[in-house]
Amino acid sequence: MSDRSNIKFTKAPGRRKDLTEPAVIRWLLTLIAVLFLGLFLLLPLAAVFSQALEKGIAVYFASLHETDALAAIRLTLWVAAISVPLNLIFGLAAAWAITKFQFPGKNFLITLIDLPFSVSPVISGLIFILIFGLQGWLGPWLDAHQIRIVFATPGIVLATIFVTFPFVARELIPLMESQGRDEEEAALVLGAGGLQTFFKVTFPNIKWGVIYGVILCNARAMGEFGAVSVVSGHIRGATNTIPLHVEILYNEYNFAAAFAVASLLALLALVTLAVKSVVEWKMGEQFPRHR
Repeated sequence: MSDRSNIKFTKAPGRRKDLTEPAVIRWLLTLIAVLFLGLFLLLPLAAVFSQALEKGIAVYFASLHETDALAAIRLTLWVAAISVPLNLIFGLAAAWAITKFQFPGKNFLITLIDLPFSVSPVISGLIFILIFGLQGWLGPWLDAHQIRIVFATPGIVLATIFVTFPFVARELIPLMESQGRDEEEAALVLGAGGLQTFFKVTFPNIKWGVIYGVILCNARAMGEFGAVSVVSGHIRGATNTIPLHVEILYNEYNFAAAFAVASLLALLALVTLAVKSVVEWKMGEQFPRHR
């Protein structure tokens, strides 16, 4: 039997010593981070707006009101208005199925959701050309029925949907997994239907995640270049989105107009960052462990 009288108790220190780097190192790291952000983020952003306004505010607004620019803006908004709601529906359905049910092919579905992250947008655009182009698999049939997919708005919408569909689903899957199924099962036991359970129980818990995913999806949809460039055909006033119109203006050495139109995407990026920060703050309040 051990002698407990020989056990010595030491008093825990009242204040834990901070395990951190010296002040000089912390200031140096902070300075490097600020310089990096200024060089690669703030400086290019300032350059865009300075070049856009270099010839005056009248030229700036004239560039935005030019016929081809307005057509590019309308097409970009139209493509985003179609692709974002469709990806929202898909993301909600996929996240619901993956997190609430067990079924054959579940891992395959997760792999498909991640596919656009591993495939180059240019390659995805080329795949649409090989499927729907005139010399593609469905091209002769589409041409015989006078249906245009590539080099038209439908092809741009399909390419945009493909490159953006992971954003909502990938934001909701870990969020819904962390919540579990207890609340939904309790609602079902109490007599709630499927849709009633979703809108009354599930959706209130994931609404900020939905908004966050939609923000990212919309930003990518309006700024996508690679896949859209392949399937659009670069038809001025018809199939050029804002990024493609900026490229054409820049290649024509019309720098003032190019930067003026590009400033719209820069403003979109700033608004996206601001809304994204607010949503992240709200999600941090609701789910401290998620962020």
